[in-house]
Amino acid sequence: MTDITNQSLKEIIESIKSKKISSLDLTKSYIKNIEGAKKLNTFVTTTFDQALDKAKEFDSKPNYEQTLPGIPLAVKDLFCTENIKTTAGSNILNNFIPSYESTVTKNLWDNGAFLLGKLNCDEFAMGSSNETSFYGNVINPVGDKLVPGGSSGGSSSALAANLTPATIGTDTGGSIRQPASFTGIVGLKPTYGLCSRWGIVAFASSLDQAGPMTKTVTDCAIMLEAMSSFDEKDSTSINKKKEFYSKNLKDSIKGLKIGIPKEYRVNNMPKEIDELWEKGKKILKDLGAKLIDISLPHTKYALPTYYIVAPAEASSNLARYDGVRYGHRSEKGKDLIEMYENTRSEGFGDEVKRRILIGTYVLSSGYYDAYYLKAQKVRQLIKKDFDDNFTKVDAILTPSTPSSAFKIGEKTKDPVSMYLNDIFTVPVNLAGLPALSLPAGFDKQGYPLGLQLIGKALDEQKILNIGYAFEKNCGFKNKIKKWWSWAKKNLIILLTEKKANTR
Repeated sequence: MTDITNQSLKEIIESIKSKKISSLDLTKSYIKNIEGAKKLNTFVTTTFDQALDKAKEFDSKPNYEQTLPGIPLAVKDLFCTENIKTTAGSNILNNFIPSYESTVTKNLWDNGAFLLGKLNCDEFAMGSSNETSFYGNVINPVGDKLVPGGSSGGSSSALAANLTPATIGTDTGGSIRQPASFTGIVGLKPTYGLCSRWGIVAFASSLDQAGPMTKTVTDCAIMLEAMSSFDEKDSTSINKKKEFYSKNLKDSIKGLKIGIPKEYRVNNMPKEIDELWEKGKKILKDLGAKLIDISLPHTKYALPTYYIVAPAEASSNLARYDGVRYGHRSEKGKDLIEMYENTRSEGFGDEVKRRILIGTYVLSSGYYDAYYLKAQKVRQLIKKDFDDNFTKVDAILTPSTPSSAFKIGEKTKDPVSMYLNDIFTVPVNLAGLPALSLPAGFDKQGYPLGLQLIGKALDEQKILNIGYAFEKNCGFKNKIKKWWSWAKKNLIILLTEKKANTR
């Protein structure tokens, strides 16, 4: 019998609806996988008892009209979950239990899903490798020495290892798409404002966006339907008609115009990335799309712009963590000021401190105009580049990342090298556009590589359609082997053999 956890979300939903499997048996299967994959360090908190109760409740009174009927899901530990610890991967929130539910997770629960647990992530979503978490680094199931990408590394790793049928992450500068590329899964960063930010622990408010991470494009469309909504509690939420992305998926892209930006062919880009890009172009061209060379001239300023705007907003957002109302409070200090200082010093990790200091610096009175104000002006130019080109093309094709997954510890001592991993993803966040990362191939070591489809604002359906057609013709199949349970299995074999030999 095929392991149900190997299947796509769509297939699992169909099995639930046809009563081939119960929600309870499905949940038990994922719990078994999670308990056998502790080496990956994907989970910060598990909610197994609650999940089993919810599964039993669904089975006793099923509602097959829901988008996610009886589906257990693990979510990034950046989404506040009512009465369940939410840490954002930080010591300063190690004891924080929200009294409310994020809008996105509530939407998932209202559509029939329930919580398996909270997934590890870079502290406050600040990182590209999931090595900044207070709870330790997550390991990529592709290889035991590889990072899973960040900041949604726990989400990408858990999905690729079959610990959840789908998941959600957040994307501020590439934190869904980069880990998706590193683990061989699909990741979508939606249009800014399509998914509510209410109840998500904030990093950079003008850039943060929740999105789905799935095994297939169809699964991605299903999750986006369930999690997106207008939310009055979020002032940046877009009030638009509900769309049913999965029902409107089409694999015909004949006549669509795909832009190829020359600025994304960067210096020292690995040959494998360039070859992958060429492969992607050929697939789309063979499917009837027309390739058009375009220019995004201000792309070269995107990374420095991002690393001014994002830390500036982080500096402001993280000022609330002072040990007074919630979270960690230092026991040291003779007065209130010292308590503040010690709380933040003890509670924040090095990368978060680095970005707070950068943000505070660029917002200071002597440097505001020179850095922050100028960065905001450049941001508008970057957005205009995209707007101008979307009058000529339907979507833009680029690599997702400048490399495959790198080794744990390889870049931790070089923050600039780490930041360069976001070079292909941050322009999209600055412009507020949707972008889809698709698994497309492998490097010479067998590590996954991804391609990125960028669309017009609120044109998720089109890039999902292009991605759907691409997926059907790409032939990508993840090569992950369950190495993390090797030791246990082989120990049992060895002990059995030893016992037999002593008889």
